[in-house]
Amino acid sequence: MQVTTLTKQGVGKWNEDALVRGGDGRLFGVIDGATSLAAYRGPGGETGGYLAAQLAAGACEAQGDRSLLELLTDANAKLRSAMEGAGIALDQPEALWSACAVLVRISDKWIEYAQLGDCMLAVYYVDGTIRVVTHDQLAHVDDRSKAVWTAGIAAGLMTAEQLWAHVRPQIIAGRAIANRPGGYGVLNGDPGFADFVEFGRISSSGVAALLLFSDGLYIPKPAGESDKDSAADIAARVRDMGLDSYAAWLTALEESDPDCTRYPRMKKSDDKTAIWLDLTV
Repeated sequence: MQVTTLTKQGVGKWNEDALVRGGDGRLFGVIDGATSLAAYRGPGGETGGYLAAQLAAGACEAQGDRSLLELLTDANAKLRSAMEGAGIALDQPEALWSACAVLVRISDKWIEYAQLGDCMLAVYYVDGTIRVVTHDQLAHVDDRSKAVWTAGIAAGLMTAEQLWAHVRPQIIAGRAIANRPGGYGVLNGDPGFADFVEFGRISSSGVAALLLFSDGLYIPKPAGESDKDSAADIAARVRDMGLDSYAAWLTALEESDPDCTRYPRMKKSDDKTAIWLDLTV
């Protein structure tokens, strides 16, 4: 097996993504922390999203022989404990440190997976087929935020700072439905996250490669176009271009629209993290 990883910081002060590697070389994962909307910063100035991603990744690597659901459950509990210790108001969803995740464990016959939020898993078969295994649980929430962003552009707002202030109430509303009916799953210390984890296993027969990636690899789209079906396109481009070339191409596209008015989105460039696992080597 040949492993290729990518992690590239976006416009934020911290890279809020993290990689997971453990379980005797059989456990892999991508964690995507979400920036807390509270003013809290860690001892070194760390954001809640950074702390969430690092805590979750460390928890998964430390107990790599347990089931993937157990790994995420332990990570969620440690996240809750850390927030309690930092004095975070656990009844304020926008203040919580949170993270999406995708994990895989590879064996000779099976590939186990577990996923929350909008971290994604694509499987490549030797016959050229690409199979997107996971579902973007956050697409409908992001669509609402982008619609408000687009309305702000139509109202004459011109800069990313102005547009962010305009869309902030919608972002807060989105955080309020984390791990709630009609919402999405995320690691944020809430035990209810377990009802939103999607997990299972697929046969490794005929599998050539796997791609795990955070939503920072999503391609910016014009107003009105959803990200919900983007994963297959991304998976095909990564296969054809390679991770580094794809990330460079995507970054150039983002740089062409610095105020996010041509392609409505919450920031010019998000953190980009991915793992390519070539099982034929």
